[in-house]
Amino acid sequence: MSHQPSGPRCAALVGSYTCGKTTLFEDLLFAAGAIDRRGAVKDGNTVGDAAPEARARTMSTELSVANFDYLGEPWALIDCPGSVELTYEAQCAMMVADLVVVVAEPLPERAVTLSPILRFLDDRNIPHLIYVNKMDLPEATVRGTFEALQAISGRPLVLREIPIRDGAGKVTGMVDLVSERAWRWNPHKPSDLVALPDTLAEASDEARTGMLEALADFDDALMAELLEDAVPSTDEIYANLTRDLQKDLIVPVFFGSAENENGIRRLLKALRHEAPGAEVTADRLGIATAGTMAQVFKTVYAGQSGKISLARIWSGEVKDGIGLGQDRVGSVLSLMGRKTAPRGVARAGEVVALGRMAGAATGDLLTESGVVEADWPAPPAPLHALAIRAEKQSDDVKLQAALARLAEEDPSLAAAHQPETSELVLSGQGEMQLQIALARMKNEYGLAVTAAKPAIPYRETITKAATIHARHKKQSGGHGEFADVHLEIRPQPRGAGFAFDERITGGVVPKSYIPAVEKGVQSYLGKGPLGHRVVDVAVTLTDGSYHTVDSSDMAFQKAAQKGMAEAMPGCGPVLLEPVLTVAISVPSEFTPKVQRIVTGRRGQLLGFDAKVGWPGWDEVQALIPQGEMDGLIVEIRSQSLGVGTYSCRFDHLQELSGREAEKILAEQA
Repeated sequence: MSHQPSGPRCAALVGSYTCGKTTLFEDLLFAAGAIDRRGAVKDGNTVGDAAPEARARTMSTELSVANFDYLGEPWALIDCPGSVELTYEAQCAMMVADLVVVVAEPLPERAVTLSPILRFLDDRNIPHLIYVNKMDLPEATVRGTFEALQAISGRPLVLREIPIRDGAGKVTGMVDLVSERAWRWNPHKPSDLVALPDTLAEASDEARTGMLEALADFDDALMAELLEDAVPSTDEIYANLTRDLQKDLIVPVFFGSAENENGIRRLLKALRHEAPGAEVTADRLGIATAGTMAQVFKTVYAGQSGKISLARIWSGEVKDGIGLGQDRVGSVLSLMGRKTAPRGVARAGEVVALGRMAGAATGDLLTESGVVEADWPAPPAPLHALAIRAEKQSDDVKLQAALARLAEEDPSLAAAHQPETSELVLSGQGEMQLQIALARMKNEYGLAVTAAKPAIPYRETITKAATIHARHKKQSGGHGEFADVHLEIRPQPRGAGFAFDERITGGVVPKSYIPAVEKGVQSYLGKGPLGHRVVDVAVTLTDGSYHTVDSSDMAFQKAAQKGMAEAMPGCGPVLLEPVLTVAISVPSEFTPKVQRIVTGRRGQLLGFDAKVGWPGWDEVQALIPQGEMDGLIVEIRSQSLGVGTYSCRFDHLQELSGREAEKILAEQA
């Protein structure tokens, strides 16, 4: 098979949390000669898990980039975190990659964990292949996994290899369906070329025919050859595979064992021969390359190095000091995980780190004339939240700065002050993501932070009407304070809000003071007799009196506040809780479990239906009190192999039962 050298290219490794991506990342770097020693995740010495938070959890907590040359060609390899809570980081890497390697586990029941990734790749037309890892497991199955993956893929899967098994059924090698050559694996050593086992001849022919028929769906000439029983040449098959992969028409499937370095060189060969170039990727993204262009896909704050922007160069050359976007590039750096090295210049297709780009944000397409608008995935809506505060009050300003940096590094994190509850709330995609953020604040910024469940913005309303006569009178020498009001207070229908009216006759209360009465009423309603904002109340000013010298706006505000405070406890106040409309998305097999979760959280099931565009998934609609939402995403994921998710919005306020209200008020006392 001939190969035309290509310019710099980029591949991203994605997959679920337990699939072994970081080990595969390490293997590929070692096989390419980029590192001279192969690390292990359990030992905490891999290129991809250099962050303290990653080593503490033995899992990737951020994407890692490695620049290297392989057979004279420049490459960038991106290892993406596998946790569903860190999906946005993986999506950003996939956007700039020429080819994505989806790492799968060899168990059919685990295939569903890749649904969100495959859906994103299909929606964005990103070329990708699948590497089925851990084929050394006794229960590993190629056929079952292939079928399960095909059921959730929007593109036809094309098996490129079939396994060779020993007498005990263990996978010991593979047959390449294009070259029709067989290889025996040697753990941590290159594979041996062996004769095709006679027992596999029929299976190999059948699998090869299936591969060719899949390719013929996109090539009329190949279809004609097959109909005439002609045998296409190896070069023709490779050409079809490469073209169809680069156009995102098919998804080739390879397999191996990263732990034993099996199938690694075969995967490297496929990347080198079949991955499209940067110019093809830029065209797919709709980027009209002209001049110098670079796109930021990750922002990092790296200690004394300050802000670093990881970027793909789409055209031109980026040098130290060049004006790009809103800034001048402080430095151009090569990457090997968290290690950087100065290089001075980067050319089209390369992935590098740009130093001191203060104005650059993730997703920005930078040119010499400024920032150009570009298509980029929006961060997902938050699903889990914590109310946080610095243990030392003197660290409050430092905390705000740290949160701003964390949100810049990971836009799926957000921090906001909630005026109603006076809490600083950190929100994100799940419990683990927030715990990683808190750990980083401690490790990198020296901030000790306490975290708790955020307060629920309960409301209260009244069930009875009342009238009240209130007078505010104060004499302390000189002008005094005087105001006299008669108020009618009555409940409004749910959702009607606040209403104020007046029935003053004869000028007993001058019109100029009536707005002050309304202001005083509203001031009281900010915190009613149960301690929460009062809603759905109507108040009418019916009578009153004033003093020509001592009356004032402030006096009438105070009189109104006093009247409300005296009357409201006798109006039958009740507590209201916010109720959300929730749409929960899970694979269909987990729908019954989700329904039980909803009812266990005082929720009301509204029904479920197939999720549009997601084969094998359901969307469950429900009404759930906001007070029951804490930890919902954690429970959903624990019951759905980690892939379930939800969206929600406010629906209405509902009255709490006496027992529930008493419980909440007791907790707040």
